Amino acid sequence: MKKLVIFSFCLAFITNLSVTAQEKFTLSGTISEQSSNETLIGVNVIFPEIGKGVVTNEYGFYSITLPQGNYKLQISYLGFKDLIQEINLNEDKKLNFQLSESSEMLDEVIITEKAEKLNIKTPQMSVNKLSAATIKQVPVVLGEADVIKSILLLPGVTSAGEGASGFNVRGGAADQNLILLDEATIFNSSHLFGFFSVFNPDAIKDIKLYKGGIPAKYGGRVSSVLDIYQKEGNSKKFGMNGGIGAVSSRLLAEGPIVKDRGAFLIGGRASYAHLFLPLFDNENSAYFYDLNTKLNYKINDNNNVYLSGYFGRDVFSISESFENIYGNTVLNLRWNHLFSDKLFSNLSLIYSDYFYGLELGFVGFEWDSGIRNFNVKYDLKHYISNNFQLNYGINNIYFKFNPGEIKPNSNDSGINREKLTDKYANEFGAYIDAEHKVSDNLTLQYGLRLSNFIRLGQDELNRYQNDIPLLFNEELQVYESAEPIGVDNFKRSDQIATFTNLEPRVSLAYVLNDNTSIKASYNRMAQYLHLLSNTNSPTPLDVWTPSGKYIKPQLLNQYALGYFKNISDNKYSLETEVFYKDIENRIDYIDGADLIANNAIEQDILNGEARAYGLEMLLRKNEGKLKGWLAYTLSKSEQRTPGRTPQEPGISNNEWYNTPYDKTHDISFNGSYELNEKWKFGANFVFQTGQPTNYPSGQFEFQGLSVPIFDGLRNSERLPAYHRIDISATLTPRKNKNRKWKGEWVFSIYNLYNRRNAASITFTRNEDTFINEAIRTSIFGIIPAVTYNFKF
Repeated sequence: MKKLVIFSFCLAFITNLSVTAQEKFTLSGTISEQSSNETLIGVNVIFPEIGKGVVTNEYGFYSITLPQGNYKLQISYLGFKDLIQEINLNEDKKLNFQLSESSEMLDEVIITEKAEKLNIKTPQMSVNKLSAATIKQVPVVLGEADVIKSILLLPGVTSAGEGASGFNVRGGAADQNLILLDEATIFNSSHLFGFFSVFNPDAIKDIKLYKGGIPAKYGGRVSSVLDIYQKEGNSKKFGMNGGIGAVSSRLLAEGPIVKDRGAFLIGGRASYAHLFLPLFDNENSAYFYDLNTKLNYKINDNNNVYLSGYFGRDVFSISESFENIYGNTVLNLRWNHLFSDKLFSNLSLIYSDYFYGLELGFVGFEWDSGIRNFNVKYDLKHYISNNFQLNYGINNIYFKFNPGEIKPNSNDSGINREKLTDKYANEFGAYIDAEHKVSDNLTLQYGLRLSNFIRLGQDELNRYQNDIPLLFNEELQVYESAEPIGVDNFKRSDQIATFTNLEPRVSLAYVLNDNTSIKASYNRMAQYLHLLSNTNSPTPLDVWTPSGKYIKPQLLNQYALGYFKNISDNKYSLETEVFYKDIENRIDYIDGADLIANNAIEQDILNGEARAYGLEMLLRKNEGKLKGWLAYTLSKSEQRTPGRTPQEPGISNNEWYNTPYDKTHDISFNGSYELNEKWKFGANFVFQTGQPTNYPSGQFEFQGLSVPIFDGLRNSERLPAYHRIDISATLTPRKNKNRKWKGEWVFSIYNLYNRRNAASITFTRNEDTFINEAIRTSIFGIIPAVTYNFKF
C-alpha cells in the first residue's frame, strides 16, 4: 500500500508538471555544423532577455518550453559564429539550426572549448571534457595525438608508468574504468602495450571523463567512465584527412550517402616501424592497425539510424618463437526516435569482443582467450519542463568468458589440447535520473540504478568442503589451495549465483553568485567483472572473470565536495574538489598466485577492501593566445585484505598497504601558444611521486644462486619520482587558405631533458664483480618526432 501511495504521488507530480508545461509552448530541434551536417554536442541555446537556456544532448537535440511571446534566441559555440534570431513562440515549433565555423582550421571538428570550461550552475561535478582540437595540440610520445595520454594530464588521473596500458583514476585500478566507444565497451584501450591508445583522434567527436558524480545511466565499474563518441560523417561533401608520422600513419574519409540525409565515415591507422627491422638483421616485430567506421541516415525528422564499428589488432613477435595478438571488435546499431518535442529516445544493439592470443613456437602450442558480450540498451530523455528533466532506461548484457584454450600448433608438439571452462553471465540494469532546478541558486541531479547480475551455468565448477577453496596452513603460516571434493555440472539456464544492488546517485550545485558555486555528490556503484592480474597495469594476457559463487562484486561508496569559480569574465576557471571513496570486495592475490591457465582461480584470491581520498585542483586559462591548465592532486590509495579468522594474517598482516596506483603528489601542466596563423606551440610538464614497489631486505644463497628476501608490507617502497617536459611546434603554411589541400607540420620532442624515469628497479649480482647492484629499467629517453597532417 505504501508503494502505491508513493507511486501515485510521483505520477501526480509529473502530471502536474506536464499540465503546466502544456500552457506554454516548446521549441525543439537539432543543431549541426553547416559545412558537414555533423550534429554538435553541448551547444548553448540561450534566451538572454529572460535568462533561460539549454544545451544540446549527445545527438545535437535540444528542447525548451517557454510562455508565449517574442524572444531573441542566441546560439553560441566557441569556434563557431554566434547565431542570433528573433523567435515568435505562439505554438510548438521544431527548428533546426546550423552553425558556421568562425575561422578555417585544419581540424575537421572544432569542439567548443566552452565545453571544457567550468559550468557553475550544473550539479555535474568530477567531470572533465576535452575537445578533439585540444588533444591534437598535446605533445605526446612519437608525435601521435592520443586520448589516453591527454587525460593523464588531468587531476586525479595517472598511469602505472611509461609504456603501461590503461589509466588509473582517483587511486583506482585500470579494470575499474568503464571505457565506451559509441556506447560499446572497450576492454583494452591500448596499442603496443600502452605506447598508443586505440582511439583515432581524427574520428573522435566528443570525450567525457566521469571521475565522480556519475549519472545513473552508467554502471558496471567503480572508478570512472570514459565516454567517447565518434564523428558521424559529412553528409554534404566528400573529404579526406590524415597524417603521416614517424612510426604510424592514419587516413580518414567521409562523405554523403544521400546528400543532407546520410553519410559514411571510414578511418584507419597502422604502424610500420617494424618494416625497417629486417634492415638491421632484427627478426622481431611489433605493430598495430585499426579501423573506425560509421554510417548514419536520417529517415525523417523524427527518426535517425546509425551503424558504427571499430576493429583493432596488435601483433608482437620475437623471431618465430613467440607471437602475441590481441585487440577489440565492436559494432553498434542505434536508432534515435523523437516521440514528441519533449521525449527523445535512443535504442542500441551492441556487440563487443576482446580477443587475446599467444603462440609459443619453441614450446609448440597456441593460447586463445577472450571475452564477448551482447548488449541491448534503451535510453530516454524527457524534457518535462525547463526546471525538471528525466533520464531513464534499461540495458541488458550477456557475457561469454573464454578463460583460455591451449592447443598444439604443430604435429610434433608435445602439448595436449586443453580447454578451460567457459563462463557465462547476464547483467541487467534499469535507471531513472532527474535533473531538477529547485531555485535560481540550487540545482539537483538525483537518480537510482538497479543492477542485477546472474552467474549462469557452466560445464564444470569445483565444489569444496564448506565452500572454502583456499585454506590457511597455521603450521607453515601460508595459504594453500583446497582440494576439490567434487565437480558440479550445470545447464546454461541454471543460476550459480545472483546479485542485486541498488545504486543511488545524487549531486547538487549551490550558486553563491554568477561566478561561484559549491557542489557535492554521492555515488554508489557495483562492479561484477574482475580483471585477474598481479601486475601494476593490464597486459594483453590478463583474464577477466565474473562474480560468482566464490567471487563477490565490488561495491563503491564515493563522496565529493567542490568549490568552482569563473575568474575575469570566464577567462580563467578554478575547480577544487576533495573526495573519499571506499570499495568492498576488492580481490587480492596470495603470495605466489598463478593466474594464467588457472581453471580454479578461486584457490588463489581473497576478498579485501580498498579506500582512496584526496584533493584535486585545476586552474584553466580558457581564452587568449596562451591557453592551458595547471593540475595538482594530493591523494592516498590503500588496500587491506584481512584474514578470515583471527589466526590468519591475511595480506601484509591485516594492515593497510599502498596500492600500486598510489601517487601522493601529481602535478601536470599543459599549455598552447598561438604566435600567429602560421605557428603554434605547445608544452607539457609532469611530476609524480614514484610508483609503489618492493625492494628486497636481504638474500640467501641456494645452489650458487642469490635469492632475494622480501618481507614487510606490500608496496612499502617507491621508485624515484617521475618527471618530464614535452614540447611541440605546429607549422601551418599560409598558402593553405587558397588551396583545397591543407596541411600542417607538427614537430615534437618528448622528454626534452632526457630524464631516465624508472619503470622498475631490479636487484642482481654483477657477473664480473660478484657484487649485488640495483639496475634501473627505463622505457623512454628523449624522443623527437615529426608528423605531417593533411586535409582535402
